[in-house]
Amino acid sequence: MNAPDRYERFVVPEGVKKVSYERDTKIINAATFTVEREEHTIGNILRMQLHRDDNVLFAGYKLPHPLQYKILLRIQTTSQSSPMQAYNQAINDLDKELDHLKNQFEGELAKHSREY
Repeated sequence: MNAPDRYERFVVPEGVKKVSYERDTKIINAATFTVEREEHTIGNILRMQLHRDDNVLFAGYKLPHPLQYKILLRIQTTSQSSPMQAYNQAINDLDKELDHLKNQFEGELAKHSREY
């Protein structure tokens, strides 16, 4: 078969950064982040989290090609913030939210497992 190996979807090759950052030279406070070995799940979650930030003017992502396992995340911010600050804040907020969700789930699971 002519398809790439399945592990190529999630294993980042040696020498390749998981996330790379490129400033936009034409638009002030704009940048593109390339996130390797991710797709719509992470792209959409990051985009929605970035939209919650009042300093973010634009946040969007795209997959360049179905056989390229990376997303391009574009962020434009106000002068009060930078794209890097907005990206880091979104990652930290998502980490806290997912940690809270995990703790709630484990608490409910423990409560229900005691009942049975």
